[in-house]
Parts: sequence; structure tokens; C-alpha cells
Amino acid sequence: MIKIEKIIPGGQALGTDKDGKKIFFWNALPNEIVTDYEITKNKSHYSEAVATKLDSLSKYRVTPKDDCFLSTSPWQIIDFNYELKLKQDLVAEIFREHKISIPTPEIVTDHKDYYYRNKMEYALYWDNETGKIYPAFHARGSHRKIPITSSSIERPEIFTAATKIIDQLNINHDEARKYQSLLLRCNQKGEVSGGLFENGKPHPTFHNLTDTILSHEYSYSPNGFFQINLPVYELALQEIKNHISTENVLDLYAGVGTIGLSVARDRKLTLVECDKSAYKESLVNINNLKNINSILDKSENIINNIAPNQTVILDPPRAGCDAKLIAKLLEVKPAKIIYLSCNPATQARDVAMLLEAYRINIVKTFNFFPHTPHIENLVILELNN
Repeated sequence: MIKIEKIIPGGQALGTDKDGKKIFFWNALPNEIVTDYEITKNKSHYSEAVATKLDSLSKYRVTPKDDCFLSTSPWQIIDFNYELKLKQDLVAEIFREHKISIPTPEIVTDHKDYYYRNKMEYALYWDNETGKIYPAFHARGSHRKIPITSSSIERPEIFTAATKIIDQLNINHDEARKYQSLLLRCNQKGEVSGGLFENGKPHPTFHNLTDTILSHEYSYSPNGFFQINLPVYELALQEIKNHISTENVLDLYAGVGTIGLSVARDRKLTLVECDKSAYKESLVNINNLKNINSILDKSENIINNIAPNQTVILDPPRAGCDAKLIAKLLEVKPAKIIYLSCNPATQARDVAMLLEAYRINIVKTFNFFPHTPHIENLVILELNN
């Protein structure tokens, strides 16, 4: 029997076995007793596992909506209000680990905790008994496929489109092993784009979708980078827009341009993106506006574009910002830094270095991914006087 101590950053529940080995559990909550479990990863100093039998169930445990919840959204077992509190506490804990003391951050949600994902990628599963293909997800921590007949984390239009495509495969007596996956994306109007990725063949080009964000329309590829939960993304963008106070704005790691173009379209704006596909889409979204420039390059390669009287927007990948970029920010000292991150751990690491010249004005956590441990965190830094 192993008693769960707490939820750790990353979303698993921490327990210690009788030999003192740490075990990181899915499907377990603080103060619950794990009486049986399946190991998914076994290392010398720790293991990862899925709890299969529990005693002393938490008052915050709820019945998951989906049978496949461990694959898609392992926090479906957590009461939604408790999830919000956990995410607030985890952000504060992560920052404390980097010796940054912050109040428990405000958490922002639209309270729509199901049917919010606008993108989903399914595996294909062949059932020998029925002789049919089914949409599937991979079991957490393994390559084993789990066939599904329903899923409630993505928008309903996506699952409906997936079912139609797979029904047609079955009518054609096609083989599941022929395909790598099925990727589909849906805009806010309910229009779906995407399709099958066939093994050994280049990925097909799907028709672009468009969405309106803060009254501006954006074009994007279904298999490119674009935010998963647009209503909550809009809430984050509105918060960022409220803090744009300089005429000159530099948007790094800009993707297809949705942050900079939503919050600083009327200013002197420079977008920087290293992915060629996203860069090309940003040019479409700029739509020949003369006050906006888009650069195809790595953000750390254009550090000479950083200026003192400037707002710098950072939205890096999970690895965080390059050390050269942080050093240049500290050297030039732009007036304000707005840092949106999908990984508070690397964000806190970077912010800890920036506090040499800056102070934290605001920390807000946005629940982009309900029923998952993923966190989107916003930090606004102002130059010390």
C-alpha cells in the first residue's frame, strides 16, 4: 500500500514504496491509498505507474467522462474547481523552486471544460473480432492502442468527421496498418479540415482554416501550430493587449502571428518565426500592413532588433528562451517583457534571470487545457526604475 503525498508539476501523484523508491502515479490523488498498480516506466531511482486499485478515495475524485481519459485527459478524475486550485498552487510552487516568491496567481477559465480541443490526432486500431477499423489512442506510457467509440475532450465536429472517415475505410475494406494516424482540426464555425497520414508517404497538404480572434481573421494549416482552445486564448490575448504601452513591439516565437497581430496591429510590430510554414502563414495574416514586418529566423538570431523603448513578447516552445536572448534582454533592457509559456518550469528559470533588471507586475494562469495537467502561464515584467 502506498499513500499519495501530493500532485507534482507534470500532473502525476507522488508516492513512496516500502523500499523508499519514488513512484509517480496517474489515476491517483493526494491522501488516497494505492493498493495495486501497473508500472509503465521503471528506472533505478523512480518508477511511473497507473493506479489500478485504490482505498480512501479523495473527496475531490469524480467519475471520468471517458473510458479513454488516461490517454487524452488524465485529470478527468479531478473535480474541476479543485483542478483550478491545483494549477494555481503548482505555478506558485514552481516559481518558489526558482527562488521567486509570488502570490498564488489568479487562474482564468471560461468554465467550458469539455469539447474544447480544436485539434485531435487519432491512431487506427484493427479489431480482429469485428473485422473493422476503429479510432484509437495510445495507452498512457505504452505503444498499445486502445480503440474508442466516444471521446469528449475534442469538439464534437472532429469526432463526427473522424467516424465518417473511418466508416469509409471499413466500407472499402481498407487496412489500419496502412496509416500512421488521422489528424483533424476544427475552427470555431465547426468547419473541419485534415485527413489521413499514410505510412511511407509524405504528409498531404490540407486546406487552410480561418478563425476570428479579437475581431481579426487568421489563416492556419490544420497540421501547423495554432492554439488548441481559442476562447481561453482570447482571454489571454486581451490581458496582454491591456499591457501594450509602447509604440514599438517585438513578437518573438511568433508562429502565424496571432499574438502580435491581435494585441499590437496598430503599432510598429516585428514578428519573428523560424518555422517556414508558420512564417508563410504570418505573411498572409499580416495582409500587407505597412507597419508590420515578419522575419524568418530563430529568435536568438535577431537579438539586435531588441530596443530599449520596446515591448518584447515571448511565447517560446517548452524548452524556454535561448540563453543568448536572455542575456541580450538584460543588456538592452526593453521597457516591458510579456512572457506567455506552456511550461512554467522553464518560464520560471528564465524569469529568475530577468529579475536582475526587471520586476514581476502580473502572473496569471490560463486554463487552456481542462482535465489535463498542462498549464499556460502569463508573466508581465516591467523594468526596474
